[in-house]
Amino acid sequence: MEFRNLGGMKISAISYGNWLTHGSQVEEDTAVLCVQRALEEGITTFDTADVYANTAAETVLGKALAGQRREGLEIFTKVYWPTGPGQHNDHGLSRKHIMESIDASLRRLGTDYVDLYQAHRYDYETPLEETMEAFADVVRSGKAHYIGVSEWRAEEIRAAHALARELHIPLVSNQPQYNMLWRVIEAEVVPTCAELGIQQIVWSPIGQGALTGKYRPGEQPPAGSRATDDKGGAGMISRWMADDILERVQRLVPVAEQAGLSMAQMAIAWTLQNPNVSSAIIGASRPDQVSENVKAAGVVLEAEVMEAIDLALGEVVEADPAKTQSPAKRDF
Repeated sequence: MEFRNLGGMKISAISYGNWLTHGSQVEEDTAVLCVQRALEEGITTFDTADVYANTAAETVLGKALAGQRREGLEIFTKVYWPTGPGQHNDHGLSRKHIMESIDASLRRLGTDYVDLYQAHRYDYETPLEETMEAFADVVRSGKAHYIGVSEWRAEEIRAAHALARELHIPLVSNQPQYNMLWRVIEAEVVPTCAELGIQQIVWSPIGQGALTGKYRPGEQPPAGSRATDDKGGAGMISRWMADDILERVQRLVPVAEQAGLSMAQMAIAWTLQNPNVSSAIIGASRPDQVSENVKAAGVVLEAEVMEAIDLALGEVVEADPAKTQSPAKRDF
């Protein structure tokens, strides 16, 4: 396993995340086996959120990591989206919600602290000063070592970084969607973060499975695949299911073969080529998927491979920075 810096902390270049799996798509026994395999493969960084499976994912991850040496792990979670009954204060980045949510997440994870506590989206209804002061209190109380954000725009990250400096707390990360097809962070977010010393922890490096090559234009998705599973992300992967995109993805097959990689491994390695990326988050519904995907760690794609990828995908790549967005209001 390769390890990279996130602030002053080292994290595994491949992280294990349980967004669409634990507590919903797979049974708990299988989820625990996937986490065990991740540990066996050298993954030490685990990402979750209170909203995943309406808190159940945190509980499953806590059980799966029980008994491990805590100092040898990096556990990340997030706050923003509604949890529990989803009443008026059960979401957002108010002081009330942050302070209550961190305690609930720690109970479910079975730990005294998380290594990274992340704002899952930007909250336009709460003053940023209130949010950052609450995060500062979380850090100073010892309940989190670092703070991060997820899917924030460049100007929002810059404003939060300035407040973090004033409050003397470490804002070290952004967690955006990033893959060969979805490059919206490259124009504005990445340059801003590089300037400020903030790194990316990217989710969906294989486009919810679209970049594995198993989905073919003009054909029905394979039985049991994510595109057929309403609990496992069918809604999210649907954006990549257009025939013009799938046809372009198929052009990547010989590129991966020539590089000696599976399509998934090449896709994950591609995200890790970006020097502003500290880690790529993988998910799994079976332990063997973990073992295959971790092989992307440490892989360096040659310049000609990177060029071939760009040529193959062409105009289906989405790079508009305006696509990075949070809900305008908490209407959920």
